[in-house]
Amino acid sequence: AQAKALDRFQFERLGYFCVDPDSTPETLTFNRTVGLRDAWAKIQKQG
Repeated sequence: AQAKALDRFQFERLGYFCVDPDSTPETLTFNRTVGLRDAWAKIQKQG
């Protein structure tokens, strides 16, 4: 598979990312676009 600039991906348990326009085929760089909510921290505060 060939990732191109601005292609979007979800990395499980991390968030959503897109390929940085400065990436190369040898060195992919991903930018986080949306992080995931941390529901566990909220549960711990209540308990």
